[in-house]
Amino acid sequence: MMLQFLFASRGSYPLLLLAFLFILFSKNHIKATPEYLSYFCYPEFNYTVYSQFYHNLNSLLNRKLYLEGKIYGFANATEGEYPDKVYGLFLCRGDIKLNICQDCIATASEILQRCLGSKEGSKEAIIWYDQCLVRYSNRPFFSSMETSPATCMYNINNATEQDKFNENVAEMFQNLTAEASVPSRNMYATREVNISNFMTLYGLVQCTPDLSVADCHRCLRSAIGYIPNCSAGKIGGRLLLPSCNIRYETYPFHGDPRTQAPGPSSPESPGTWISKNPEVGSKTPLAPNGMDGIGIKRKTPKWIPIIASLSAVLVLALSSFAFIIIIRRRNAREDNENSQEVQLLDLRGGNFGNEYSNEDFQGEKVGGSQEFPSIQLDIINAATKHFCDENRLGEGGFGPVFKGTLADGKEIAVKRLSRTSDQGLLEFKNEVMLIARLQHRNLVRLLGCCLEDDETLLVYEYMPNRSLDVILFDSSMSVKLDWQKRFSIINGIARGILYLHEDSPLRIIHRDLKACNILLDGEMNPKISDFGMARIFRGNQSEANTNRVVGTYGYMAPEYAMEGLFSVKSDVFSFGVLLLEIISGKKNKGFHLLEYGESLLTFAWKLWSKGQGMELIDPLLLQSCVASEVLKCIHIGLLCVQEDPADRPTMSSVIVMLASETITLPKPTEPAFSVGRVVAEPVLPSLDNIVNSVNEVTLSSVSPQ
Repeated sequence: MMLQFLFASRGSYPLLLLAFLFILFSKNHIKATPEYLSYFCYPEFNYTVYSQFYHNLNSLLNRKLYLEGKIYGFANATEGEYPDKVYGLFLCRGDIKLNICQDCIATASEILQRCLGSKEGSKEAIIWYDQCLVRYSNRPFFSSMETSPATCMYNINNATEQDKFNENVAEMFQNLTAEASVPSRNMYATREVNISNFMTLYGLVQCTPDLSVADCHRCLRSAIGYIPNCSAGKIGGRLLLPSCNIRYETYPFHGDPRTQAPGPSSPESPGTWISKNPEVGSKTPLAPNGMDGIGIKRKTPKWIPIIASLSAVLVLALSSFAFIIIIRRRNAREDNENSQEVQLLDLRGGNFGNEYSNEDFQGEKVGGSQEFPSIQLDIINAATKHFCDENRLGEGGFGPVFKGTLADGKEIAVKRLSRTSDQGLLEFKNEVMLIARLQHRNLVRLLGCCLEDDETLLVYEYMPNRSLDVILFDSSMSVKLDWQKRFSIINGIARGILYLHEDSPLRIIHRDLKACNILLDGEMNPKISDFGMARIFRGNQSEANTNRVVGTYGYMAPEYAMEGLFSVKSDVFSFGVLLLEIISGKKNKGFHLLEYGESLLTFAWKLWSKGQGMELIDPLLLQSCVASEVLKCIHIGLLCVQEDPADRPTMSSVIVMLASETITLPKPTEPAFSVGRVVAEPVLPSLDNIVNSVNEVTLSSVSPQ
């Protein structure tokens, strides 16, 4: 009835317009207060109240930086002389007005002076608000890129189609990094990306303008590198670092950039100082009664009741657009289905579009050849009991996967293309064209396909032990994997990748190697599967670039996740992650939540560097493992996950290293996205464990690396 009224009555539109004007008017009259995000105080070096350092700090924060905030959105300054000299800096978000910037600086400065307590304070501290960052120190840090301490915040709601959403986030930040790493842009950039009819992705990146272009780029890459272990698959997230910050949401949170340029760095900005990451101390615990350790009181903003009172008006306004959106979506779905019909007709004719050239496949057709037989739909329906739920194994790259049993008793796995997924169709085409030409004992075997009626199906040999992740990460099932079996799985995966890279008729980059794509047969032999994202390299080609980053966070090489560059060394990186997961029995993704902000890669590297590599091993293996073999595998895994692709070994080298007991291995460098140090003590309760967002669904975790 409401929709009918809205669309039938012309008089309702002025009412809607008035409602929107009222909302905008109300918003403009609500005084913006700085929204606190996170802070860090360093207790190692303290000053006492009324000391010379105290007076210098007070003068710097309350006079110099505050006055600069009237004119610029960024400034750094110093006060006093050594050993009581104070270095200070502020940065306001690139789209806020200068009066709001100054208010934020004033609030942040007042809070920072309470860092640690009433009788003494920290000689180094940093605080983040949504609108600004303020930091000070007793050491020079201007023009130096620093990435620790780092604070991660994420929305607790999961995105639908998480892999696709993650790809959109990665691609957006790749573009934003390029835009922001330019002095003329003040090292600030925002972007809006429409990812569906119902969702727009909003992103923001910003560096402190005293950085060089190269350092800004490096800082943003480090921040983006935290996403896989911070907010992958979430509809919102942000990373706060001392020298830069990034944020993405599915609602608008940034406005038009201000026209004023940031102020110049202080004349005393030292370009020749060598900056080191500080020794990170624990944060002050929460004080009672809702007051934290530095006096930040959590209050309900005054404007929340106003917004609540306008919710009914918003519902009324939004409902007026619902019908239009539904119609547009229906039309888009019809266009999508028509497009899929054309592509499926191409498949049946053996034409796979222009993704691959005739010289790759010599124009051969798929669907009726002896090399790749067609299987009748009636046979598959009987084998899967018409795709009943009890035979459903899970969800594959382009649709559900079902178990089936043929009339002769042979078990099969059937991938069924989802009719609503363009991406699924692309992956289906890719898989058919590639795996039909590949034959190796460590690759899953494709038995045939079916393109009948409205069904598009791929039929594989069935793997009774499912996938590696099902067994490896389940404490009740991982006992099946003693060291001998795990070492055999490592070798089998390595041989399969080597075949793809060097020995197959086509030189192939898999691009999505992960535990769930390693299937295990009845004897625990590994079989690499899911070639929907794989790419062919032609001739002497060694590297390629893509604007569409696909794959799984936690396994992606940094150059691929950040810049879209991929090569055989991208697969080597993924193999290294897999190897360390197999040894430890732990997932890289989410590991930071267990080990004080560290990834599995960083954790393994630090243990290995200290000569404590055996502490990484899954306790279930202690009785069955050979220590020298385990340590060698950890060493190889660390070589594979080095940040620079040129430093990573080829898979042929990996095979040699795994087989040799006498070869001397090179020393690995620190893994990608590992910076600074981590506090080796329990994390005390802090503000960053509290729901902390505009829409009250963002969680924070501190990564003081």
